[in-house]
Amino acid sequence: MHLYESHIPSGNVYKIQLLLAHLGIQYETTTLNILSKPSETRSDEFLKLNPSGQIPVLVLDDGTALAQSNATLYYIADGTPYLPRDKVGKHKVLEWLFFEQNSIEPYVAVLKFHTYWGNLATMSEAEKKNLKDRGQTALDSMERHLEGREWFVGDAYGIADIALFAYVVHAEVIGFQVGDNVKAWIKRVQSTEGHVPIRKDPTGQCPL
Repeated sequence: MHLYESHIPSGNVYKIQLLLAHLGIQYETTTLNILSKPSETRSDEFLKLNPSGQIPVLVLDDGTALAQSNATLYYIADGTPYLPRDKVGKHKVLEWLFFEQNSIEPYVAVLKFHTYWGNLATMSEAEKKNLKDRGQTALDSMERHLEGREWFVGDAYGIADIALFAYVVHAEVIGFQVGDNVKAWIKRVQSTEGHVPIRKDPTGQCPL
């Protein structure tokens, strides 16, 4: 396997790295500068792998390129303990994978990016308020769901947790209110066997 990742730490890339670490799967890496003008993800070579020009891309040993982080999580997890085998369980996982991409990534992840690598000062107060309000609504939904639960789907840690964890782990640091249930869940994720943290930012712009 060959993983194309960003030179700055990306939660979407981290999801894949975390699951591969849990499974003990070895892979090679190509790092692309997404802040360059133009981004290295806009090269002809990379666009052949993923026409949308987004990372991560995981290239399988047969040359098949997999894009979209949560779809890739689902592919890797199939047949492992990180994805339920029953249809309802799989459906519930997909619910949270879609939720993460629609309600966490566009707000929590975007605010994190602009806080450390973008230019938060150029955003209007209305734009910042929208990110914070919509992100907070999503975090509050997670808090309610975790009442009386340890994990997001069933009784076991899985890719629903991995997908949500990638950006939520730093939500409080960038100004969101994180409830006790989510905080306890974050600690459980960090205590799972084989857990690895997101890598440090080599540019030094993000201290997390």
